[in-house]
Amino acid sequence: MPITLTIPEGLLSPAVQTETFAKLTDVLLEVCDLSGNAFMMANIVGSIHTLSAGRILAGGKPVNAAFIELKLPEIAVATPEAKRAFIERATDVVEKAANGKIKREHIWSNIVYAPEGAWGIAGRSYANADLGDAIARSAEINNA
Repeated sequence: MPITLTIPEGLLSPAVQTETFAKLTDVLLEVCDLSGNAFMMANIVGSIHTLSAGRILAGGKPVNAAFIELKLPEIAVATPEAKRAFIERATDVVEKAANGKIKREHIWSNIVYAPEGAWGIAGRSYANADLGDAIARSAEINNA
């Protein structure tokens, strides 16, 4: 379940970028009430994109900003409350990491959903029910 963090070059050191991504991963797991679920932990992946100064724009003008994009199957972060919680907490993580270098109003988030059966892991297409079963099996193993 890819997370993409896009930030201006120099905003965060490489170590802080890695730490920030780990915290975004934790936020997603917590919002989904799946902390410690091995299947989920192994499948939250992503990338950090750094763009040169002047390549991030708002209102057509260069600005220090950050974008957090989450791609998920339709069954994840499905309620309005979960969406709000992820967006608020992910924004908090990036804002804190930036240490005053970007304004909160310049941190944008979006959640993109893959349609039923369009989620793939290791070459296998997962329907929502299949994903739910894999997550539940992992929880059973963790709790055994």
